[in-house]
Amino acid sequence: MREGIKSSPQCLAGSLLIANPILKDPNFKRTVVLMTSDSDEGALGVVLNRPCGKTLGQLGGEFALSELTSVPVFTGGPVETNQLILAAWQVRTTGFQFHVGLDPEKATALLTEENTHVRAYLGYSGWGKGQLKGELKASTWIVSPIPSDLFTYDPDQTLWRNVLKGKGEEWRLFAEEPEDPQDN
Repeated sequence: MREGIKSSPQCLAGSLLIANPILKDPNFKRTVVLMTSDSDEGALGVVLNRPCGKTLGQLGGEFALSELTSVPVFTGGPVETNQLILAAWQVRTTGFQFHVGLDPEKATALLTEENTHVRAYLGYSGWGKGQLKGELKASTWIVSPIPSDLFTYDPDQTLWRNVLKGKGEEWRLFAEEPEDPQDN
């Protein structure tokens, strides 16, 4: 039996949502979403593996000449794609700490801290009241705790494959399938 809502925690904040290989929505196909909030009113997160291939400096504006110029930019999701969100992960011996919605000064300060990853996101992933619960019941997503080796993977499509492989042998087979079945 595949993992579904029965194995997921009540509150998904701080968990990963791994797109089920059957998910064809181009906004979420083969994505890994870090959930930042989850309540009865809805849920929010950011896609971790959709790099834009740009840095904040390349976007121009206030970041062009700032210390944040080399921070990579990702597509955080299909909601509010013109909104820029600064975030940082700090890897600690006790686990991960995630900061989202940082102001530029705080993000700049975090750049100097050891084992800290600062990223920028255009938009976010959002679900309305009951929407994510329905998607979980339909097995659209696989819920996972954050693996300790998350930051050893490239933040692109290989992240989805590697995190999915970590969910067990059945998922490993799906993760290794080519995206286009004709490439099999």
